[in-house]
Amino acid sequence: MGSNIKLNSKRDSNIELFRIITMLVIVAHHFVVNSGLFDILGASGLNAKSMFAYVFGAWGKTGINCFVLITGYFMCKSNITIRKFVKLLAEILFYNIVIGSIFLLFRYPGYSLFLLLKSLFVVKNVTDGFTSAFLVFYLFIPFLNLLIKNINQKVHITLLVLCIFIYVILGSIPKIDVGMNYLSWFIVLYFVSSFIRMYDFSIFSNKQFWLISSIIMIVLSVLSIVVCLLFTYYFRYVFPYYFLSDSNKIFAFTLSVCLFMLFKNMNIKYNKVINFIASSTFGVLLIHANSNTMRQFLWKDICNIVGSYNSNFFFVYSILCVVAIFIICIIIDKIRIYCFEKPFFKFWDNYVAEKLNAIKKKIIK
Repeated sequence: MGSNIKLNSKRDSNIELFRIITMLVIVAHHFVVNSGLFDILGASGLNAKSMFAYVFGAWGKTGINCFVLITGYFMCKSNITIRKFVKLLAEILFYNIVIGSIFLLFRYPGYSLFLLLKSLFVVKNVTDGFTSAFLVFYLFIPFLNLLIKNINQKVHITLLVLCIFIYVILGSIPKIDVGMNYLSWFIVLYFVSSFIRMYDFSIFSNKQFWLISSIIMIVLSVLSIVVCLLFTYYFRYVFPYYFLSDSNKIFAFTLSVCLFMLFKNMNIKYNKVINFIASSTFGVLLIHANSNTMRQFLWKDICNIVGSYNSNFFFVYSILCVVAIFIICIIIDKIRIYCFEKPFFKFWDNYVAEKLNAIKKKIIK
């Protein structure tokens, strides 16, 4: 997600606000799908409360697309350095070790030393594990930049058409399996966002078009959920989020592009508060979705989402719960940054970077 990647210290806040909203909808998605609530919804029938929950948690895969589009948009004209990669890797390892150690120290049921040691292997699943896939994808960025800088506009468009046809069009047709994994899909999204950044088409800056398109795609996405639920009710089961259920599905993809373009064209100048919060959104993901143990602890033990479903305050509770988790995770990540990351990279910049540069000069000679 590259939430900490900055081109300059005074970046405009439109994309940073988009980053915050994106993470909130990802947390809301986990609120529904990781809490056991989804099973309850299937047995409760169609009512206002279940429809709210279905819609409330529908946008997680769209959010993943948004984060990768943001990364591609900025990084296609930037460089990956050892420092940037180490920063990303250190943040992942920090939360894996600290959260795992806390569970082990307090002897949380089902958690063991083996699971803690296993968490040190940060690349475990590039099929549908976001953190693993993103870390590997990050290493591909210099090579992707070489590719997109050495092809012309026509070739870039042809590449996009081919990728979107295979991954999105064919990938959204039932009974057709494109064998999609996050790593290859992130590369496709990189081609999309880099094209947006590199070429100046008038449609790219049409604010009204992207606002209307975003509204239409949201309405169509919600209607797709309703249609799948009605089909299940009257005929046979269809997954309610079918057209949003993975990042390459047609509505998850098109909505993420429309929303990205909408926020890209907003005129929100540098806002210190927005940018301060946005710089820790990746930390929110690493904390609240750290492991299966964290999901059990957070959604089932602490928040008791399933138990809250029958409450008259479920609608309000859902929103407050997501916002509270987001805020708490932001605070935790700021503590990590000021107590651990900043001192570590002060040491890195003063000592390690100098030695790495010396080694680099010797290799070049």
